[in-house]
Amino acid sequence: MTDYTSLWSPIRIGSMELDNRVALAPMTRISATEDGHATERMASYYRTFARGGFGLLITEGIYPDTAHSQGYHFQPGIATEEQARSWAKVVDGVHGAGSKIFAQLMHAGAQSQGNRFVASSVGPSAVAPKGEQLGFYRGEGPYPVPSEITLSQMKEVRDGFVTAALHAQQAGFDGVEIHGANGYLLDQFLTDYLNRRGDHYGGSPENRVRLAAEICHDVREAVGPGMTVGIRISQAKVSDTDHKWSGGVEEAEVIFGTLGATGIDFVHTTEYRATEPAFKDAEESLAALAKKYSGLPVIANGNLDDPDMAVSMLAGGSADVIALGKAALANRNWPHLVRNNLEFDDLDPSVFAPLADVKDWELEDPAEMK
Repeated sequence: MTDYTSLWSPIRIGSMELDNRVALAPMTRISATEDGHATERMASYYRTFARGGFGLLITEGIYPDTAHSQGYHFQPGIATEEQARSWAKVVDGVHGAGSKIFAQLMHAGAQSQGNRFVASSVGPSAVAPKGEQLGFYRGEGPYPVPSEITLSQMKEVRDGFVTAALHAQQAGFDGVEIHGANGYLLDQFLTDYLNRRGDHYGGSPENRVRLAAEICHDVREAVGPGMTVGIRISQAKVSDTDHKWSGGVEEAEVIFGTLGATGIDFVHTTEYRATEPAFKDAEESLAALAKKYSGLPVIANGNLDDPDMAVSMLAGGSADVIALGKAALANRNWPHLVRNNLEFDDLDPSVFAPLADVKDWELEDPAEMK
């Protein structure tokens, strides 16, 4: 029988101590009020995972400003003080159940499919994301072509992330995760076919990672050493699940090395399968490359629902924490089940139908905590 004790060892990331190495991955749930306030329903939803034994919860992507950042209707925000106050009940519930919680700050950029502030979108260049909008997030049809973001708008984006991080700090969050993955704005800058800029934010990997690095540095400076700060990075996107960095390992070295030098505390990688090689001509996973070149603790996400696979990431040194998405939706007490050698439940497909919002049966029920 596999020894799972490494999953339960504490770890310090930045200023924050985690009781174990199992995190809830961020997942869009479009269950806020229309004006972006966190609800009692959301507080109950997150508290359930804390009671189920997850040491760290990372929220769904929260929009940081009242311009182009919102990506979905009924997405929560933390752009205003009123929105920030609405998160306090979520944070307090998670803390009361013994877990830590990070706010994931997300600018949708060209991958926006619902914004109550503006009718247009922005991206690094006037290039539409591939694919179609997601119906279970209230989207329909292809993504529109965005406007090329200006330097002054980019400064506003940076300021928005800082304001949002300070709001998260006021709401009591233990840390913030900057969303640089999954095809949203900062990942669009990283992506060669979406970023055709001719200035110092386009072209080379050093240029394409510049905005993400500036935001990491800005947020790190703003919140001070008492709050943990990190970034999520992927190759694949909501609209392009097969994308790989064209520069391979050399590009990974630039991206993770640059981000690691900004003063942040961790990198969170997400791949379809976290354990698989990041590139055809390389043996190492994206998580292992992030660890190697950033020098930071790494959270790894991607089909790690099998505890043997999760432990292998920790034992091999490619990750320090494992994050579960769909596996957590299926088993909101996954850590408890592993600790007690109990069986897992299969994912109920109705969690995504007709919308991928929080359902009644997902909310707190002590009887479900086997």
